[in-house]
Formats: sequence, C-alpha cells, structure tokens
Amino acid sequence: MPSIESVRDLLLKCLQEADPPPPGPVDTETVLLGKSSHFDSLGLVNYIVDVEQALEDELGIAVTLADERAMSQTRSPFRTVQSLTDYIMTLATADDGADTP
Repeated sequence: MPSIESVRDLLLKCLQEADPPPPGPVDTETVLLGKSSHFDSLGLVNYIVDVEQALEDELGIAVTLADERAMSQTRSPFRTVQSLTDYIMTLATADDGADTP
C-alpha cells in the first residue's frame, strides 16, 4: 500500500509534466476541474490517463479513476490535487475499488 505522500508526489509530478504544464507552482490546492483549472476537458482526460499509468508503473496501483463511482459523487474527486489524492487512497484501500496487478 503506497503512502499518501507518494501518491500526492506522483500527482504533482504528472501535473508538472502535463502538456502544457500549468503556469506557476503546483501544490495540493492546484485546481484540476472547474473555472479556475488550467485544463480544458481533453487536458483533464489526458492528465487522468497519465496518472492512472504512472500509478500502475511507479506504485503498483491499478485503478480506473474516471468511472461511475467517481462521477456519482456529490463532490468531484477531480477538484484539486488533494481531493484526487484522497480519492486514490480510498480506491487503493478498498477491496472492491482497486484492481490488483
């Protein structure tokens, strides 16, 4: 089971490597979805795909982030880096939420 710090660091790394990267520094409060987001809809999809791949390659976590469970939540897990970190940790610790490689 990865630490919350390793997941957060991976999300920040993927964000810094996005094409194009967000202007300025990124942190846990960086907005991923909504009016203040750097991403358009396609950019967010590409970021999610990059994160899923990096989670599997670097941390051994095989998850699908953009699924019915994520879309049905009252508050989107894609709001900020922190909310996405929390969501990934929930998936990684749930028996029915994560696929084992």
